[in-house]
Amino acid sequence: MSTDRTNLRVAPEASASARHQRRWTRALAVAGTTVALLVLLVGSASATPPHTEILAIASSLGEVIDNARNWIMGILAGLATLFLTIAGARYLLGGGDPSEIEKAKTAFRAACLGYALAMLAPVIVAVLKSIVGA
Repeated sequence: MSTDRTNLRVAPEASASARHQRRWTRALAVAGTTVALLVLLVGSASATPPHTEILAIASSLGEVIDNARNWIMGILAGLATLFLTIAGARYLLGGGDPSEIEKAKTAFRAACLGYALAMLAPVIVAVLKSIVGA
């Protein structure tokens, strides 16, 4: 009889873990479906361009560096937004679990660092320009 009582005590914890796992699975399925639909939408819109011209010809090193800065800023801002979204999802789906809350805080810090680096990109490029002499 004591083993039956022990099993009854363990069962609610296992069901809470299973509910937590199902919640994460559902959230990841929704996120994956959303990403797949966005990829299909963007891919279908740009499948047949009407006319292509080469617009990426750089006339100077300074222009190349400025283009690189713009790309780096865009990539960093996009990654920071991704980390911010992941942090928010972890925080909401954590259910009060301290380890999930800590992971969400870590992702928030990573997002803040990404946004800070994106804002500092022009300064870094200006330093590189002064070193190169462009």
